Amino acid sequence: MFLSNSTDSGGVPLSVDFDSPVDYLIFISQLLFATAAVLVAGPVAITICSTRALRLQNRFIFMLNTSICDTLVGFSVFYLGLFDVQEGYPSRNGTYNMLPSLLGVNIMTFLFAQFDRYFAVCHPFIYTRFVTRAVVITANIYCWLQVYAQSIILSFVPLSKALEVYVFGIISLQIIVFTKVVMTIKLYVIARYQLERDPPSAEKENNKESLRIIIFVVISFLVLWCPSFVNVIIRFVGGGGLTFRNEATNLFAIMARLNAVCTPSVYIWGSPALREAMVRTVWGRVCPRCKAR
Repeated sequence: MFLSNSTDSGGVPLSVDFDSPVDYLIFISQLLFATAAVLVAGPVAITICSTRALRLQNRFIFMLNTSICDTLVGFSVFYLGLFDVQEGYPSRNGTYNMLPSLLGVNIMTFLFAQFDRYFAVCHPFIYTRFVTRAVVITANIYCWLQVYAQSIILSFVPLSKALEVYVFGIISLQIIVFTKVVMTIKLYVIARYQLERDPPSAEKENNKESLRIIIFVVISFLVLWCPSFVNVIIRFVGGGGLTFRNEATNLFAIMARLNAVCTPSVYIWGSPALREAMVRTVWGRVCPRCKAR
């Protein structure tokens, strides 16, 4: 793991000093959140990987990608949330934004998933012909390459250039967020009007289910992540905004990471097929009573 500007030659100190009950609350909440993210998102990823019927559907490929990200976010909190870490510029015991970049992968994946559902419902013939499983897998791989290529470049260029690239990334992120909002509204209109006119079929139910899931996921993502986004813009553009001692006490970063629990929870709630497969492949083996029930 990449470390920089360590404050203690004996190792990285903990995120809090345990001088007050609030410090204990922060530390325990970070520990519980990291564990919950791994235990919720991890089984979703394992279930999709282990179930061929799910892997063959494009929408579950996107779910798999975000679930892998969310699982890694949970593991990352065991470092970012429990130790004295400050990412960004300046960095303290940071990871060169490698761990926070997991949220960027999720943003890109959600955007591609929205386009995927839009073409699947509005242009089914084009979708069936051109949007193959290989195309969807390539799009998910591109999300990782694009985000981490930028993070690697930032770690090697001079600080002045790194700040320029960072600001460019913020501007690009604004465009992506605006596009996500527009696409969410568009998908809501589709789900409300167009699908109601289609004759009953299994494909119609699958489209309704996938649209419902992606709409709820994107809305929760925007609600939890936008405060952090706005604060970063204010800090770099206006020189104001809020600053925090480290990542564990950064309220905006905590809200953004909550998506690691909310997103897989929405997947489980919105997809009966995923729930049944999860009980059969994961929880049924851990707890035989769950499988019997």
